[in-house]
Amino acid sequence: MAKDYRQGSLLIRGGRVIDPLARVDAMMDVLLRDGQVSEIAPPNKIRVNADEKIDARGLIVAPGFIDLHSHLREPGQGYKETIASGTAAAAAGGFTSVCCMPNTTPVLDSPEWVTWVRQPQRGAVVNVFPVAAATQASKGAVLTDFRALQRAGAVAVSDDGRPVLSETTMRDALRASAEINFPVVQHAEDTRITQNCSMNEGPTSFRLGLRGMSVMSEAGIVDRDVQLAQQFNGARLHVAHVSTGEALKSIRRGKKNRARVTCEVTPHHFALTDADIRDYDTNFKMNPPLRSEEDREALLAAMADGTVDAIATDHAPHALHEKIIEFDRAAFGITGLETALGLAISVLHAHRIPLTRIIELFTSGPARVLDLRGRGTLLRGSHADVTIFDPRKRWTFDAAKSRSKSHNTPFDGRQLTGKVIATIVGGRVVYRG
Repeated sequence: MAKDYRQGSLLIRGGRVIDPLARVDAMMDVLLRDGQVSEIAPPNKIRVNADEKIDARGLIVAPGFIDLHSHLREPGQGYKETIASGTAAAAAGGFTSVCCMPNTTPVLDSPEWVTWVRQPQRGAVVNVFPVAAATQASKGAVLTDFRALQRAGAVAVSDDGRPVLSETTMRDALRASAEINFPVVQHAEDTRITQNCSMNEGPTSFRLGLRGMSVMSEAGIVDRDVQLAQQFNGARLHVAHVSTGEALKSIRRGKKNRARVTCEVTPHHFALTDADIRDYDTNFKMNPPLRSEEDREALLAAMADGTVDAIATDHAPHALHEKIIEFDRAAFGITGLETALGLAISVLHAHRIPLTRIIELFTSGPARVLDLRGRGTLLRGSHADVTIFDPRKRWTFDAAKSRSKSHNTPFDGRQLTGKVIATIVGGRVVYRG
């Protein structure tokens, strides 16, 4: 976890406060005191001599962004990323909280490792919420001790990077989820039919001579899991990085049937398609893969109509030697924490998705998915986590200047709109743009 700063006061003046949960969109001043939101009032109504002040005129003041899906790579893979470097990148991207995935070395499958990740010695500058493994060593066979992991501080379980393929194991996981109100996050991929596949199945994979993953390799697992979730009252299923319109059909059906089914979409899936892959550039290789324009349009529609609950980065740093090799041998994944806001505003605004909805997908949406109470809002008494950004600022992302240890991104040199100006965690400024 980030350090607990529970002293001092900070006054943010003159910004446009947008808090979807509180239904606030107005020019307001915000007072943070002792790690909490102390007061929100019209400009110049808060009369205190704060220890620090920020002039937010012309800027958006939002609840701190929450990333449901990041790979911080520790323990065991510090050559790619560390908790310290990953959370520094998160802060630069406006994220005050990140949920880290368990596909580390060793796998995050015990209360001891969950505790290790949360220790101050890791050097986190934002809040870190571990997602623990759903099965022992993420091998998909024997469930971990959900209750013990929850008590240690895990906010969910997942075998991300691998799916829970066994229907029996997934049924048992969702049954346990219902018993203790604990989300199960599924990496929806039928690996029995995606073996040796490196991109989406379609005209581009045919042209490049690469084996492609079918839409049904994702949609089939989602449909099965949604049906299983409906068998247990209170079971919580969260579908990670949805990339296909077919999978969204099952998610919509589950929500309509009042199952506790949620989902996330990544910026790269709503900003790019498989047609963008040229010259076998491995910075465009991720899992799930970039899909068709039809799938991208389906994701955008689902974000607009409320089907999608959150934008999540799936920040997946890799060392250079893991990417600069043949496309079909290269590691899956790209970095994403520092480009998420710029891509969201640049792409989603063009599709008439309002700024309030974009902020909801970064704040109250993800907080609701994993029950991160007191976060994702600026209601009085909530945690003093705040993101301040300029929605009109144009800038160019330079991967060489990233705070991440890795630079595997397809967005190097891309001009974006929407720039983080300050990130505040627990009342303390941890990043200034």
